[in-house]
Amino acid sequence: MDYQQLLVETNNNILYITINRPQKLNALNKEVLTELSVAVANAQKDKGIKAILITGAGEKAFVAGADISEFQNYTLEEGKQLAKNGQETVFDAIENSAKPVIAAINGFALGGGLELAMACHIRIASENAKLGLPEVTLGLIPGYGGTQRLAQLVGKGNAFEMIFTADMISAEKALQLGLVNHVVPIANLLEKANEILEKIKLRAPLALASAVKAVNAGFNPKINGYDVEINEFGRCFDTQDFKEGVTAFLEKRKADFKGE
Repeated sequence: MDYQQLLVETNNNILYITINRPQKLNALNKEVLTELSVAVANAQKDKGIKAILITGAGEKAFVAGADISEFQNYTLEEGKQLAKNGQETVFDAIENSAKPVIAAINGFALGGGLELAMACHIRIASENAKLGLPEVTLGLIPGYGGTQRLAQLVGKGNAFEMIFTADMISAEKALQLGLVNHVVPIANLLEKANEILEKIKLRAPLALASAVKAVNAGFNPKINGYDVEINEFGRCFDTQDFKEGVTAFLEKRKADFKGE
């Protein structure tokens, strides 16, 4: 795909996705969401990609929200379809990605931007980051999974406070709440993300995919997460990666996983 709103590059088995609308503080519009959907879907089929990093262009914003002008005149049904399409094709796709996804939050992560970060498996924030869900100031609520994922990450009471007040919180407060994993100076943001990604690259790809399924199942009330864990644990025994991992351990060498 010829991306217009994203910068997409693969380097050392890592897919780097940069939302490239700095003049709009990288706000999400239909094009961005469509391109994100394609980039994430393509990564699932590419055995050469072992992990994904998502960030925003510049130092002011990861994603400062959605492009409100696109949906200001939507009807009830159009609003429901907007949320449904976005959740299914982008946010859920990222959360369920077999390839681990890290969000490098550089600056503002507001509204749909924070929802995008929360859909990622790991979040690293720069010290200047500001995070929040301001939708109620527009007469809306978060529609891309924000009401669900925020409560999962920070607890029900903290989620209600952030959504009800629409206040932005600092990166340090986000760290205290468990909303982000690490906070670093902005100059070290990608360095910290790459440090984690380099570790992930060394691990068994099929085991990582199984871990994503098992962890996510624990937050789905329709699924028994323990059953999913048992099934995924068993599936790992039927992989070449498991055989390589055990052999490498016994031979006291680093494993060379092939994702098979």
